[in-house]
Amino acid sequence: MKLLVYGAGVCGSLFAARMHEAGHDVSLLARGERLAALRLHGGVLRAEAGGTAVERVPVPVVERPGDAYDLIAVLVRTHQVDAVRESLAGVAGDVLFLLNWAAGAGELGGTIGRERVLLGFPAFGGTMDGDVVRHRRADRITRRVAMPVGEPDGRTTPRLERIVETFRAAGIGTRAEPRMDAWLRTHADFEVPLGQAVHAAGGPVELAADPDAVRAMLHQVRRNLAARGTAPVPRAFTALRVLPQGLLVALLRRFLRSPTAVHSGLSDRSPATTAELDRLAAQLHATTDTSR
Repeated sequence: MKLLVYGAGVCGSLFAARMHEAGHDVSLLARGERLAALRLHGGVLRAEAGGTAVERVPVPVVERPGDAYDLIAVLVRTHQVDAVRESLAGVAGDVLFLLNWAAGAGELGGTIGRERVLLGFPAFGGTMDGDVVRHRRADRITRRVAMPVGEPDGRTTPRLERIVETFRAAGIGTRAEPRMDAWLRTHADFEVPLGQAVHAAGGPVELAADPDAVRAMLHQVRRNLAARGTAPVPRAFTALRVLPQGLLVALLRRFLRSPTAVHSGLSDRSPATTAELDRLAAQLHATTDTSR
């Protein structure tokens, strides 16, 4: 597969490295300081969270897209999507958006053509330590949580089956999700209150130390889910609506103190995180208003 990975943050770097190691023709698109760092080191620097060993994966790096690809995987923040779509208007290839998005597939296809769009969400993550991507060990994560990908209209198409099989063969747990649009909106219903609460508290551990703040965050999540008027996708999120508040607050506080939370994007307090949460919150507000 000739693959362009658009976005050289944690998720994009890990995804590009895994696909390169599986033998695919991968290019990783980066800009600014990140581009300079990748060119300096000759590829992605990767280390397991908490470990000391650093490995280099020689993924080719580019500053702008080429002419055509079998697949373009976009792994950027929500507020960066508009610029990405503009830059891909004249580049051939299906486009898989692996990111936070609650505005529906129609808006994604406005510039590049809706027929090119696929939706998904990465099942891996980590943090940046200088130029090194510190990640949760991928094989542990993908055995438990497969990466959902799907067509905007829910069909199981030959291209979707091909993508799922290609990713699985590269060691990336992947599954076809027939309600990917609803999945992303449900995730945002949870992600936005959680991210905003973590940011306000100063980090996941700090939020865990404040049960009242966790309780308020859970209340907003429940309001978001109730505003949909439909069952959450995946159905596991129904637990946030039906389980006792005291139990959920205890479970959330335990999660926030866990290595998974500490070594994830929840710890990122950069302006880019704030901008993404703001854009995602605006999308949620618009979609819930429309659904009423």
